[in-house]
Amino acid sequence: MKPKLVEAASPLAEIEADLDALFRDGKPIRREFGDGNRLHIDRPLPFLCVHIGSQQDAAFQIVSANASYLIVADISLAGEVARLVARRMRDHCGAFLVLDIGELAEDRFLTEDVPFLPPFEIALASGETTAEKAALKRFATAASGREAKYRTPRVDEFIPTKSVEARLSDGLGDVAGLTVRFAPIYRVPSSERVYPELRDLVVANMVDSALQAVSAFLKASKLEPPATHRSLGRRAYIDAVVRADRALDSVASTFDFLLAVTPINAEPAWREFQAGGFEHVPALLYRPLEFEVAAQKRKLYSVSLDHLEDPLLTTLLSQKQQELDLQLSMLGARETPRFVELGRALYGSVEPSLATRARAILEKAHGAASAARQKGLGADAVAAAARDMIAGYRAAYSDFDASVEIRGDLPAGLLVSRNLLLVSRDTNLPPERLTALLSHEIGVHLLTYFNGAAQGLAIFRNGLAGYEGMQEGLAVLAEYLVGGMTAARLRLIAARVVACQAMLDGAAFEETFRTLHKDFGLDDRSAFNVVLRVFRGGGLAKDAIYLRGVVQVLDHLRSGGSLTPFWIGKISAAHFGAIQELNARGLLRAPRLEPAFLSSDAARPRLKKAMAGIDPIDMVET
Repeated sequence: MKPKLVEAASPLAEIEADLDALFRDGKPIRREFGDGNRLHIDRPLPFLCVHIGSQQDAAFQIVSANASYLIVADISLAGEVARLVARRMRDHCGAFLVLDIGELAEDRFLTEDVPFLPPFEIALASGETTAEKAALKRFATAASGREAKYRTPRVDEFIPTKSVEARLSDGLGDVAGLTVRFAPIYRVPSSERVYPELRDLVVANMVDSALQAVSAFLKASKLEPPATHRSLGRRAYIDAVVRADRALDSVASTFDFLLAVTPINAEPAWREFQAGGFEHVPALLYRPLEFEVAAQKRKLYSVSLDHLEDPLLTTLLSQKQQELDLQLSMLGARETPRFVELGRALYGSVEPSLATRARAILEKAHGAASAARQKGLGADAVAAAARDMIAGYRAAYSDFDASVEIRGDLPAGLLVSRNLLLVSRDTNLPPERLTALLSHEIGVHLLTYFNGAAQGLAIFRNGLAGYEGMQEGLAVLAEYLVGGMTAARLRLIAARVVACQAMLDGAAFEETFRTLHKDFGLDDRSAFNVVLRVFRGGGLAKDAIYLRGVVQVLDHLRSGGSLTPFWIGKISAAHFGAIQELNARGLLRAPRLEPAFLSSDAARPRLKKAMAGIDPIDMVET
């Protein structure tokens, strides 16, 4: 007897079962079928973006960046799948729109005889219903408002002239549709090459325009539109995003940048500098690196960001990859002239307005840091208080798994390294500064580390690129809110800016020390501590970020901004819009914890004052 052949299940039957599971169990659909065909739906949504044909063009990236999409090679199969999804989703959502997105055959407005870059073509077509016309109009308005590297869009009607330009909507029956075709302006003329930056810009603009069109479609269909069109975006991380994030975290976790550039002999260096009459640069010693820089760079750039299907997350991870590259380059150039310039690339120069503000603070609070050094709280007392504060946070959130270590290889003070609070054995802290300093380190740096760890991607725990300025700004604000911002402390923050500017302008260690000590009146030990921080590693431009960051935070509060988004993890001011979008898409959780100091009776009037508008000098209470 001949064996009976088992007939493979048809793609439509499998997709029907996937849709049942989506509606019944909330299980996302990611169905691969046929030769390179894919249906991705991360939750019930009133639209489907479809791309038919090549997976090497920008239209493929635009479509696959969405939370609901279909990639298929054959237009007839695309129509069958789209009709099936539309029928089921329309019953569930009340309305449904299919967006057929592709590229025109050529960039026909770009010719050799034009004296400047001409407009580029976007062609649109839709059905005749009011809702479809509303979607077309919104897409046209959104797309027309965006420039693509000096070329502005010109929206026309899409009228197919060849069979290869057939519209999916021709076979959709009563399903609402919007057809989008755009000129391939990201391609280098007469070659197979592309302009990657221009391609990414086109993708981001088209994705946003498509979501705006869906929002308008829903409103015209008499349905409740989303609060923001961004909430129609992806609400789940695909495996490729998670893998890339973990791979970057693997590189980031091999080193602690600040520890690697912080001298381990701060006290002997001070005694040497003092013994030499403050005229000779002391020898500074550093921890040996426990890894090979070149090997970590190879590992870093082996992380592929090509198939993440989410332009925003691709950008955030790419920026972090570049930041890690710069940090590794700096560690490889430690104690060489290249270190300073690489640091300038990482942290920026000191802008004139910031330097002017810093000098004004030093002049207004002149002499406040000149008092004789008195015996304060030592490392054991500070560490005990830190453990008590950490225990309070852990009682509110059990995953607040922070530890405190007393170290003999750090300059006086505290430093956070991932989930560790490091306390220098040489710490000598005025009692009135204890709560402020712990609020700075634990209430901001450690809190955002653990809140970030709860977001699902390590990048929010490790910090988005450039996060340090906002982190330090929030931490300085914390010192003010608990009543611990003294004139001496603010002068030190301002002195760091002046020292950074001097170092970047080529001043020597001892010359910068004299500027702070003689010209601005810092006592010799305070001036040394500032200069040591600024010249560590060979010249680190980081310390200007404290004053710059608190100015940014105060400006944010003055303009009515909320602090809440900044507690979700370690983010920068430049990423505030990205965080709002991710939050609207449901990809971020509310902060597990907010700083305890925010709810204190002491903080409320100060926060109210900050929201009304103050300058950093106003944070000092007399």
